[in-house]
Amino acid sequence: MCQAVGHRCKCSAVWPLTTPPTPIACCHRYIGLRSAIVAAVTAYLAILSHRDAIRWVLAEQRMAFPSTPRAEVRALAAGDRLYLYATRGAMLNPTRDRGRIIATATATAAVRVLDEPVSLAGRVFASGCPLTVEGVVLHPGGLELQPLVNQLAAFPKPDAWSAYMRRPLLGLAENDVALLDKHLTPMLVRREEALATYP
Repeated sequence: MCQAVGHRCKCSAVWPLTTPPTPIACCHRYIGLRSAIVAAVTAYLAILSHRDAIRWVLAEQRMAFPSTPRAEVRALAAGDRLYLYATRGAMLNPTRDRGRIIATATATAAVRVLDEPVSLAGRVFASGCPLTVEGVVLHPGGLELQPLVNQLAAFPKPDAWSAYMRRPLLGLAENDVALLDKHLTPMLVRREEALATYP
C-alpha cells in the first residue's frame, strides 16, 4: 500500500500522468494539484518547530527526522529543494512571531538512518540527510507563509492550512516553488552572513 500526502490507496504502481484516478496520485513521489494535474515532487517545506533545531540545521547543514516513518521523508532525494519554515512558536514567542520561511537548501543525499541519533529540544531524531544551505534570511525576518496559502496548491483547504504543517515535510508543486522564489529570493543572504543573527 502506498501513501501520498496522507492519502491511502491499494495501488502498487504509479498511475499514468494523463489519467490519474484521483486528484492525488498513488505514489509518494507525487502530489495532487487543485487542477487534478499530477506533478513529481522535488521541493518541500521543511517544518522546524524549535529555535535549537533551526540553529542546528543552519550551522550543520543537515536535516534530521524522527523515527516515525513518513512517506514524504522516504521520498526525499538528492537534488530536492527545501524551504526551511520556522513555526510561529519556534522562537518561543508565538504571540509576537509569525510562521516564516527563513532559508533555502538542497538535499545532497537521500535520507538514511543515522549512526548516532541526534537530540534537539528534548526530541530524538533517528534519520537524516546532508544539505547545502544556499540562502538565509537575516533573523528575525522571513517570508510569512499565511498570506500566501490561498495561492499555493500545497494547501487544498486554505482555511485549515495549519493542519498541513503537522509533518516534517510538505510537498510543493512547481507553481508553488515559483511563487515562493519570487517573494523569498530578495530577502536571502549568504548563510555565513545570517548565521550569527539566529539565537
